[in-house]
Amino acid sequence: MNTPHWKEKIGEFYSMDVRHLRGNFFPALQKKAAALAVGEGLEIIQTFEPYPLYGALEAMGFEHYTEKTEDGAYHAYFFRAEKKGGTDGAPFRPLALLNYPMIDEALGSIAADFWNLTWQSENRSLPYEMRLLLSLANAVGAGRMRQASRELVKAYVHGVDSRALDDVFELLAWNQGIGYFSSEIGPSALFQAYKLIKTLEKQGKPRQEICAALTEKFGEKNPEIQV
Repeated sequence: MNTPHWKEKIGEFYSMDVRHLRGNFFPALQKKAAALAVGEGLEIIQTFEPYPLYGALEAMGFEHYTEKTEDGAYHAYFFRAEKKGGTDGAPFRPLALLNYPMIDEALGSIAADFWNLTWQSENRSLPYEMRLLLSLANAVGAGRMRQASRELVKAYVHGVDSRALDDVFELLAWNQGIGYFSSEIGPSALFQAYKLIKTLEKQGKPRQEICAALTEKFGEKNPEIQV
């Protein structure tokens, strides 16, 4: 991105070095960012470019600028240009990316770049929602119900019609077989999340309320969903 007009202020920004933090630091970061006034800023230091933070803080009214220093660290500067309420509402930040720098910092950078290429690149032809459904189906085929559940929640929150989910589960029954569907998919958190959507829709609940219930019951607090 172009050099921002506020770059001369970055020395005044509150700085958070998250390179060696373990676990999910996003809630603390989000709380700090929400408390900043228009005209204030935040610096995040990470071993890889923090792509997932860009959209989240942009939805809160922040502009960003990132530099890579000679020691290989990324310094991402977020300036609050306006005050917006909350984040972008997208569930499931790619927290698993935080695991890779623990193994090797170069691997962490590769994983972040790969995630950005797969999920954020404007060069992708398939709509984001369709890629979520494909990822859901692929995850079931690989036996990764945790990932499949997360993709279903993201897909519905991003506007996928439940009738499209009907089609997906019908195809899963066809491709995986009735026996596998009954013993593995039916009892899973994936299918329970789908049942919650269908039940609340049948009750006439508004989509916003269904999304709230879905993210509450099948969010990061759920041990079958969290990474």
